[in-house]
Amino acid sequence: MAQADIGLIGLAVMGQNLVLNMNDHGFKVVVHNRTTSKVDEFLGGPAKGTAITGASSIEELVAALKKPRAIMLMVKAGPVVDKFIEQLVPYLEPGDVIIDGGNSNYTDTNRRTEELAKQGLRFLGTGISGGEEGARNGPSVMPGGNPEGWPVVKQILQAIAAKVDGQPCCQWVGENGAGHYVKMVHNGIEYGDMQLICEAYQLMREGLGLSVDKLQPVFAEWNQGVLDSYLIEITRNILGVKDENGAPLLDKILDTAGQKGTGKWTGIDALDLGVPLTLISEAVFARCLSARKEERVKAAHIFIRDKAVFEGDTETAIAAIHDALYASKIISYAQGYMLMREAAKEYGWKLNYGDIALMWRGGCIIRSQFLGNIKQAFENNPDLENLLLDDFFANEIKRVEAGWRKAITIGIELGIPTPTFSSALAFYDGYRSYRLPANLLQAQRDYFGAHTYERVDKPRGAFFHTDWTGHGGKVSSTIYEV
Repeated sequence: MAQADIGLIGLAVMGQNLVLNMNDHGFKVVVHNRTTSKVDEFLGGPAKGTAITGASSIEELVAALKKPRAIMLMVKAGPVVDKFIEQLVPYLEPGDVIIDGGNSNYTDTNRRTEELAKQGLRFLGTGISGGEEGARNGPSVMPGGNPEGWPVVKQILQAIAAKVDGQPCCQWVGENGAGHYVKMVHNGIEYGDMQLICEAYQLMREGLGLSVDKLQPVFAEWNQGVLDSYLIEITRNILGVKDENGAPLLDKILDTAGQKGTGKWTGIDALDLGVPLTLISEAVFARCLSARKEERVKAAHIFIRDKAVFEGDTETAIAAIHDALYASKIISYAQGYMLMREAAKEYGWKLNYGDIALMWRGGCIIRSQFLGNIKQAFENNPDLENLLLDDFFANEIKRVEAGWRKAITIGIELGIPTPTFSSALAFYDGYRSYRLPANLLQAQRDYFGAHTYERVDKPRGAFFHTDWTGHGGKVSSTIYEV
């Protein structure tokens, strides 16, 4: 007789920990893995003594499930997901639910939701964040896809999710690829947060000449205030780890960063939607630049950095770097929410931005105290256009602006790169500008390409062309698009 509440396919670290989490919350789980020996290893190891059962085939897994069936895929994003869906479909019935918990591209989730709905199957593209620790003890879960599938798995997903103030970090996000889109933006913000912390670290390590041992208490102190977050916490911990010879392990790690593509996807979609996601894009490019290690070493021998020494009060400089990190973090989230708002318009999603902040407050990599302020901002005004227009965030930016500028100046004077600090400040200065030089840019476009322009003394939507050279003609080249 079918007994299991949910099936899970894919017993890598995340899959195993999610299964154990489900078991802890009283749900009966049946598992399967393409390499079936992993099932036996799991049942005889981490899952020993639990109610978790195994299946040697897809057919056996489906047969072990209560109806309507719910099956979660924790496999590599891309063609592998499609392959498992193809194997599952022949054994499923209308009303059954397939959950993709991997880092899939939201466009794939759009397609899968639509295709499976035609067969009466409910597909959920569900972003999950928190790494193996989060999966085991409570991740952030971002479900989207076919809304008819949500009630079937809501109890399970909310039970295993992290809780903040008693609220599960798992709420319905929206139709089709909305869940995976929000997870993509989460990962983009994660890229930004990590790069911001790295720039603060480099400014203090190289600019101020602080040792790793002296940096650890700085990050420990920061983790008690407005920067309180998981990433600041683990940075503090990393700074305290020693190598076998007693030296900081951090100094032994090669300075080349990897990436899996979700930050890049965020930047690409921002370009497609015309959203100035400058900080996250710079964070992605910073990783790309770090990967060119050999080339950078050659350049370092040609463009030798002057051994400039910081002149000033160290404590004041540390405070300025703190403020730069905080201000830039505000900009990063403001840009991320701008992107989600534009995506919601473009793709017809009804995103609850306060709920998204709640989902990110616990379990996930970017969890922080800061997200409570974002949730409050959208509770105060659900139609808030931009976080920078919220009173709290506007006042915080004003409060730390001077330190922000000072920290970047330190980097410029000492030749230390601050791409995300600087791009955040440039965005802020542009966003608050009553007038930008785009009037000259439009004149240039009209001069060489007859692309037309609008006038400040005429209504918006009226377009004009000037024969700048006297022999260019009166016909514009294309219809102008704002």
